[in-house]
Amino acid sequence: MENEKAWRYLGLAAKAGRIASGEFQTENAIKKGAGKAVIIASDASENSKKKFLNMCSFYKVPVFVMSDKETLGHRIGREVRTSAAITDENLAAAFVKIMREEDPEN
Repeated sequence: MENEKAWRYLGLAAKAGRIASGEFQTENAIKKGAGKAVIIASDASENSKKKFLNMCSFYKVPVFVMSDKETLGHRIGREVRTSAAITDENLAAAFVKIMREEDPEN
């Protein structure tokens, strides 16, 4: 079971309008420095995962691979989504803290 508390922070960010979702918006948020934490669906294509993992590594943005496209989209109030970036620094910090407590290797 994935961390429900982390999903709540993601939902709060979405309700506050502090989420960039979909590959194009997520990529733009990362490159512009607005993306503070990135979530990639585990069932995203290997090419998409590699692209975002490399990009996040280059721009030093925490990135997490979790759940699936349908769940990620549902949790942020959208249709199917491959990726999303939290653009609020405080919500992203809380999300990252929870995710790292759950899996310290991330």
